[in-house]
Amino acid sequence: MRMGYVITANALLEGDVVWLTATGALTRTLAEAQVFTDRAEAEAALAQASARTAEIIGAYLADVRLTPDGAMPAHFRETFRTRGPSNYHHGKQADTGAESHVSLF
Repeated sequence: MRMGYVITANALLEGDVVWLTATGALTRTLAEAQVFTDRAEAEAALAQASARTAEIIGAYLADVRLTPDGAMPAHFRETFRTRGPSNYHHGKQADTGAESHVSLF
């Protein structure tokens, strides 16, 4: 399975999870994120994104699996982050009709 990287962070004002797009915009949807397959290129883009301190905080590279359906989180933490807060049914959870809680077991 092919792997790649996306740049993710939290929006400074709202706290929402965001991803960097190919145009340099921030999106709240993983499917719109730019996927890097070259680690050095991803790290260079991360350095630029990390300087956007008026917009985001905590930027880092997240591993993704490259599937026919697009980039999918490679780790549970990133899957969890795509769903939004887990303490009550709102935001991304309400928009997608997801359950109001996430079972870890």
